[in-house]
Amino acid sequence: MESGFELLALCGFAFLAGFVDAVVGGGGLIQIPALFVLLPELAPATLLGTNKFASVWGTASATLQYLRRVPMEWRATLPTAASALLFGFLGARIAARMPPDAFRPLILALLVVVLAYTLWKKDLGALHAPRLSPGQQHWIGLGTGAAIGFYDGFFGPGTGSFLVFAFVGLFGFSFLAASASAKFVNVVTNLAALGYFASDGHVRYEIAVPMAVFNLAGGLTGSRMAIRKGSAFVRRLFIGIVGLLILRFAWDIGRQ
Repeated sequence: MESGFELLALCGFAFLAGFVDAVVGGGGLIQIPALFVLLPELAPATLLGTNKFASVWGTASATLQYLRRVPMEWRATLPTAASALLFGFLGARIAARMPPDAFRPLILALLVVVLAYTLWKKDLGALHAPRLSPGQQHWIGLGTGAAIGFYDGFFGPGTGSFLVFAFVGLFGFSFLAASASAKFVNVVTNLAALGYFASDGHVRYEIAVPMAVFNLAGGLTGSRMAIRKGSAFVRRLFIGIVGLLILRFAWDIGRQ
């Protein structure tokens, strides 16, 4: 049974995760390890389900903030969300039949490329200048959602950051607009995953509800700061989170 200290610590991590996730994604990099370290007696599926319940509220609150203050590019966002939802289920089913850890070196290489390209293209995402026609946005959105949705269902870490990079690099969005679209897609896929975990009894609500309150507060704070400070702030935090993801994957591969 978790102590008051453990629950308080988890709430602190939930706030930080909600803040980071609202800006560039990657909140799971903070919240999931905290759950596994502080509650080692719980089954992994229960920890993941509890994480989804806590994080979806922060993601939803951030999405609402973006919807109110940042024009949403629906022609690209909706096809991406629909495709990500479908292929997320497919990825989860395949993950049950083969070890996703085998793909860690590939994901590490992709993250290094993403970081190097972002550092090299210093004006990347500085301006919102969509470069695709409506038809191209639709079909590339479907392809992007399929690829990243499958990855989210199959493996997961860094999904939000990959979405932000895709909207910036492929569609020509600013980092701020990309974060808004990425949050919407994340809400859709997270709700689907939460539905599975909750229906299977893998949510500890006495832990998840307090964490959700703090994650929501972090999401509100992060999205408001991103909107106020603009794309330059989002870009800097994006570089930092991708760097942390690279270190995490390198560490995991080194321990295998």
